[in-house]
Amino acid sequence: MDSIIIDKIKSDVILSKIIENFDNKIYLVGGTVRDYYMGLESVDRDIIVMDEDARSFSLKLAELLGATFVPLDEENRIYRLVLKDKINYIDVTNPVGDSIEKDLMRRDLTINAIAVNIRTGELIDISGGVTDIKNKCLNYVSELNFVDDPLRLLRVYRFQALYGFELAPETVNAVCKYADLIHKPAVERINHEIMALFSGKYTDKALENMNKTWILEEIFPFVKELKQVPPNSHHHLDLFHHSIETVRQVQNLYNSASDEVKEHLDKVDFGGFSRLAHLKLAAFMHDIGKFSTWTIEEGKHRFIKHDDVGAKLAVKFLKNLHLSNKQIDYISMMIKYHIYPSHVMNSPQITEKIMMRFVRKMDDNSIDDIILAQADRLSARGPEITDAIVENNITYLNMLLRFYLEARETLKPLPKLLTGNDVMQLLNIKPSRELGEIMDALHEAQLSGDVLTKDHAIEFVKNYFNS
Repeated sequence: MDSIIIDKIKSDVILSKIIENFDNKIYLVGGTVRDYYMGLESVDRDIIVMDEDARSFSLKLAELLGATFVPLDEENRIYRLVLKDKINYIDVTNPVGDSIEKDLMRRDLTINAIAVNIRTGELIDISGGVTDIKNKCLNYVSELNFVDDPLRLLRVYRFQALYGFELAPETVNAVCKYADLIHKPAVERINHEIMALFSGKYTDKALENMNKTWILEEIFPFVKELKQVPPNSHHHLDLFHHSIETVRQVQNLYNSASDEVKEHLDKVDFGGFSRLAHLKLAAFMHDIGKFSTWTIEEGKHRFIKHDDVGAKLAVKFLKNLHLSNKQIDYISMMIKYHIYPSHVMNSPQITEKIMMRFVRKMDDNSIDDIILAQADRLSARGPEITDAIVENNITYLNMLLRFYLEARETLKPLPKLLTGNDVMQLLNIKPSRELGEIMDALHEAQLSGDVLTKDHAIEFVKNYFNS
């Protein structure tokens, strides 16, 4: 297996340049080595310089490569070089405790605690990381490392979400032991790990395992409420497991999607992570409004307006996690409208006008919303939901998806036909709740195609209270 790493280093243009131009003793460490062993490509290279101050070495290397020098942590001598392509980067540091072995023993997981000398190919693997990669196992390097930085508790599940590896029993026990420490790291570090976790192919597996160690409820307090809503005539799973199944179905739908759908969901439009990662987080949270809206009438479970309530609850939770406004707007919008695509396609008559109204309303988020609606449908297979109902729903949602994909190139932003001042002058009214209602109604009429010109808009406003 060592030959894999040596071959990778030799074929790596950037590492080869470092070997050719510097005589320093340098180790490639951590995630880069792990990815190389797993046959994955890596755009970030972590290197440890043994015999020179990391800052002075980084500055010389930045000059050689024409890279941008970014100090990440001056106190711990960690520096980043961002290469010209803005894709590849190198993190440079000195070893913790002035020893490569001590440095590796301070790391989180054995699979991340492997080092290789880039010049000699010497491999240092003192905790069995290579064996754990072969066995697809996640294990800690040292239990006390969780105490030093409790964020590592969450990183265990981030790596499970990424690779699908099994957890070593002793690692699970350690997470149980220290789960209450998870609130110590900065909230921004926690939300970064959460988004990384939802970026993985195996997010559902990681969530299931987090639930076995209490850490899930520490991070997502609403899980306690989800667990109280049992299966019903529409749902074969309790609400908690339905939420995890919806995450799994979003991933499955992505895996089998067309290239243009994948391309859209792969976009990094906010928060530094893909739309897909955010959509899967929305999928996990899509029914958080159900517990507080739950009633049972004549044996039927009802959750009236749970989508609206859930969207508002999500805003509060996500703000506490310090997500950006764009991230919060997207996730809360997905929750608020997760039933909307199915309502559109359940209309007595499905027309282009009805579908265009959906496309106008959801705009760039149309694909995301349709995928979430399909995932929700596939995750709810209670006794009253036949295979025919599911297949019919999915077929119609695919029709809506095709309509959007064909229509999106021709869409232009809706023109602003009347301002609030125009409406106040027309009706001789002052700023009020009524004005807001009229402006919203005018926007809805434009979305539906009932109002197309300024004259139409004036007529609509004048007749608003008579309709």
